Amino acid sequence: MKIFLYGIREDEKGYLKEWTDVHPEVDIAYTDQFLTTETAKLAKGYNGVVTLQMLSYSREALQKLHDYGITKISVRNVGLDGFDFQDLRDLGFSLTNVPVYSPNAIAEHTTSLILRLLRRVPEFDKKFNNADYSWFPTIGEEINGKTVGIVGTGHIGSVVARIMQAMGAKVVAYDIKPNPYLENLGIYVDSLDEVLKQADILTLHTPLAKKDVHMIDAAAIAKMKDGVVIINAARGALIDTDALIAGLDSGKVGGAGLDVLESENAVFQKKFNSLDDVKDPQFKALINRDNVIITPHTAFYTTTAVHNMVFDSLTDNLKMLENKAPKYPVDISED
Repeated sequence: MKIFLYGIREDEKGYLKEWTDVHPEVDIAYTDQFLTTETAKLAKGYNGVVTLQMLSYSREALQKLHDYGITKISVRNVGLDGFDFQDLRDLGFSLTNVPVYSPNAIAEHTTSLILRLLRRVPEFDKKFNNADYSWFPTIGEEINGKTVGIVGTGHIGSVVARIMQAMGAKVVAYDIKPNPYLENLGIYVDSLDEVLKQADILTLHTPLAKKDVHMIDAAAIAKMKDGVVIINAARGALIDTDALIAGLDSGKVGGAGLDVLESENAVFQKKFNSLDDVKDPQFKALINRDNVIITPHTAFYTTTAVHNMVFDSLTDNLKMLENKAPKYPVDISED
C-alpha cells in the first residue's frame, strides 16, 4: 500500500517514522504543501491520502484524486467544514478524521485563556514592556464563584466542565445531545439562551454545522450578562466577529480569548514584517486590545496531540485501503 500525506510539518516527521517502523509494508511520501487542484497531482500513483484541513477542498482537487484511483481520504484533525460532502458522495470517497487526538490539550488551553483574561495578563505584559512593575490598580478576578457556560459537551467540553468545577465555578451547559457521563453533575439547562443569560464566562466547544454559523451574533450577545468573557477554541465562524467587536467596543463583552477566527487563514501560520502588512480589518480591530487574547489556532498543538493525529489518521487510512473498518469513520451521507 502507498499513502501520500499533505501539509506535513517538521514536528510531524518523527511520528511518521515511528508509524512506518510499525508498518514497514506501507510506502509513504509527503509534502509540506496542502491539497489543492495544483498539488493533487503529487498523489498520483498512491492508494490513499492523508491531509490536514487548512484550506477548503475544491471539487476539482477531489476529482483529480478520483481520476488517479484514490477514494480514501483521512484528515489529521477534527474539522470537516472544508469538505462539501456532496462532492465526496458524487466521487465515491470514504473519509475519516481524528476527533479525539487530545481533549485535554484544548481544554487546558481554554482554561489558560480564561485565567489570563481574568488576571489581566496582557495589561501586565504591557506594563512590564514599559518597565512598570507595579500591581496596583490592575486587579484581577477569580474563576471560583463565577458561572461558566459551556456550549458543546463532547470530548473537549466535558473536560472543561470538570476543570471549571474543580476550580470552584458553577457550570451550566447546553448540548443537543447531552453527555451521559456528565448527567450526574447537574449542569445541563434546556436551551442555549439559558446558558447565554447565566454565564459570566462563555466557552464554545461545538463543531461548525451550517446551522451554527454565527451562533454567537449580535442578538446572542445582547442576551448575555454585561461584561461577559467569551472564549472560542472551536471554530472561528461560530462567532460573528463584527458583532463581537461591537460588543467589546460597547463594554457589553468584557473580554475575549480567541484561538480561532473567521478569517484566520489570512493571518495564522504566516509571518509579516509588521502589523501594518496584515490586511484583515477584523484581526487589526482585535489584536491590540488589553481585554483580548488571540492565539494562532494552537489549542490542539501539543506533542501528545500531534502524535495521535499522525498515528490515527495513517492507521485509519490503511484500514480503509485494506477494506477494514476504520476507528473514526465520517458519515458523509448527509450535509
